[in-house]
Amino acid sequence: MKAVILAAGYGTRLQRDVVADSSGRFAHLVGTAKPLLPVGGCALISHWVHALTASDCVDCIYVVVSSRTNAVYLAAFEEWASHFTNVKILSDQTRSNDGRLGAVACLQLAVKHFNIEDHVLVIGGDTLFKEDFSLRGVNERFSDLQAKCEASCLVLSYQCREQETRKYGILEVDGDLRVLCMKEKPLPSETKSRRACPCFYVFSKKSIPLLDTFLEEKKEAPIEEKDAPGNFVSWLIAR
Repeated sequence: MKAVILAAGYGTRLQRDVVADSSGRFAHLVGTAKPLLPVGGCALISHWVHALTASDCVDCIYVVVSSRTNAVYLAAFEEWASHFTNVKILSDQTRSNDGRLGAVACLQLAVKHFNIEDHVLVIGGDTLFKEDFSLRGVNERFSDLQAKCEASCLVLSYQCREQETRKYGILEVDGDLRVLCMKEKPLPSETKSRRACPCFYVFSKKSIPLLDTFLEEKKEAPIEEKDAPGNFVSWLIAR
């Protein structure tokens, strides 16, 4: 299995808040990409690299980043990656938030650039889970699903509060936890489910070629319809 960490966002809201902070406590974080923010003594994204390496569930980790103005982000990620032997950096060649490719296109870029023909674990670069989360458990669950059907993919969910449904993609599932649909930021009245879906997906190698089909169908659509991997998940369910 391969891991693709999506880290090409521009963190515009974060940077706005950092710059606006009058205390000066966070001035050193100006221009720092969210995945490289210090959390618990190391960069946020380093926690994933350590966990993925320890779990033995992936054999290579690809990180898709943006170039940003003067390649500031790209250089920072390359310096960070130099400390790991199993991490490779890929730039999406964009330099502004308005010109971003979108997460699904970044995933497709990694698949094509690195000739990935394996199952792919996709992780949001600004995402972290609690300490009781088990990558081995995810890998075992995915292996069980694959034994029954090679086209099976795996997504995760956790219970959110009613007022939080408008912040996340919400999964609706049947009694066997098979996903029936995914609603993007619905009102609490629009779904009975409170299963929030984080940016953590295991796509089977059977589903990866469908990235091309999805992006071809959405080529004229606004970026919002193809930005989050959840858009691909919603499209994939019916297929």
